[in-house]
Amino acid sequence: MPPPSARPTTGSHDLPISPALSSFMSSGWAPSRLSRDVRVPGYQATSARRARLSERFPGERLVLPAGGLKVRSNDCDYHFRPHTAYAWLTGLTGEDQPGNVLVMEPSGPEGHHPVLYMRPRSSRTGEEFYRDRRYGEFWVGRRPDLDEAAQLTGIECRHLDELAVALSGPQPLARVLTGIDCAVDALVEPRVSSEAERLREKELEACLSELRLIKEAWEVEQLQLAVDHTTVGFEDVVRALPQALRHRRGERWVEGIFNLRARAEGNGVGYETIAAAGAHACVLHWVRNDGPLDPSQLLLLDAGVETDTLYTADITRTLPLSGRFSPVQRQVYNLVLAAQEAGIAALRPGASFRDFHRAAMRVITEGLCDWGVLKTPADELGGDSGLHRRYTLCGSGHMLGMDVHDCAKARTGAYVEGVLKEGQVLTVEPGLYLQPDDETLPAELRGMGVRIEDDLVITKDGARLMSSALPRTADGIEEWMGALLQG
Repeated sequence: MPPPSARPTTGSHDLPISPALSSFMSSGWAPSRLSRDVRVPGYQATSARRARLSERFPGERLVLPAGGLKVRSNDCDYHFRPHTAYAWLTGLTGEDQPGNVLVMEPSGPEGHHPVLYMRPRSSRTGEEFYRDRRYGEFWVGRRPDLDEAAQLTGIECRHLDELAVALSGPQPLARVLTGIDCAVDALVEPRVSSEAERLREKELEACLSELRLIKEAWEVEQLQLAVDHTTVGFEDVVRALPQALRHRRGERWVEGIFNLRARAEGNGVGYETIAAAGAHACVLHWVRNDGPLDPSQLLLLDAGVETDTLYTADITRTLPLSGRFSPVQRQVYNLVLAAQEAGIAALRPGASFRDFHRAAMRVITEGLCDWGVLKTPADELGGDSGLHRRYTLCGSGHMLGMDVHDCAKARTGAYVEGVLKEGQVLTVEPGLYLQPDDETLPAELRGMGVRIEDDLVITKDGARLMSSALPRTADGIEEWMGALLQG
């Protein structure tokens, strides 16, 4: 793993550095240090998180990379976001983390000693700080030095150049999160080639997901902050609809308005914004967002702000672009809303995770039968028929946290076949996706997609609606839109 300054320079257009310039650049810099009082957000929790992980794997070394940079085009990289497990265990969430690796070294009979291998602030006596376009301070900003990083995190910090030697030492490498950083993978590949070793890595992934299923009070606060910023972003979109309706790619206008709020208030969006008008709303993950807006149609907006601490909201509203639902639009919307209400009512500690989906789908199935779309009465379809899935396509919610689809590597029995527990945060998001070419539907229903999605935290006796500031009823949405457009 060569240092950045040693990377090949083939094709570089940089001018050569003269000895005189090199000498001049290495002197005359005033001391500058980060504050000794600064800690990473959530500092009080990270030590306990590492202790919980340590309990699961006594005597085993654990290697958890932040991840590496990914090229977008030529010499330009994508924005960097550290791997969720790394961020959760260290509290480090910034774009200065690529290449860093947390190693949990066995210490004593059951504990671990964490060591953070990192690329520290570049020295003013070399060329990296002003020549290296990928890591140099004058190109991408200040990184903490080793002492500052230790102060920030409470973790012993060592130079990243020492990682290869550390991993080749006498202590056997036990478990590593692979597929995150190709440089780390190259160091450990010979040791994880067997099927047994690969299964051990999956166990580490599952454990990290399961440890995050129940959110700490501070995490719930961060998620509420994400929801609050997202609420403002939805308000921004409604105010901007007159301009969006005039633009030939109004969906992109909507996306841009929301993403501006996300970038201004947080780290950005927690996932690619879905701004789907008309039949585009029948595509579950429509992120092209290149279509126009038609006042006679609905806009499905699925979007979430990600905080600087990497916790994201995930909210969907389906809005009438005219400001008022037509009778058939209201009919479809109200069925989805009734399904969501049934799903929310099923949330409580001890309930099966799948209960809220089943409750929502019962309402959807009955409604489709009442409309004559499904020809067999709902009570005769049976629980396994699944005919309604032609129009619903997917599940009705998921865990939410630092990842929009949070804790996805958890084992089935701990998550989708498990039970709800106080402190878990999840979405409830039933939808109807009535494809424009579906001849089982009456013509007036075709090409309409409706989803209503909210974020909730499980409480001791039910669930709290975190996104209650956004209206959910058809009347409430019309009134809300009208007030924003008049203001």
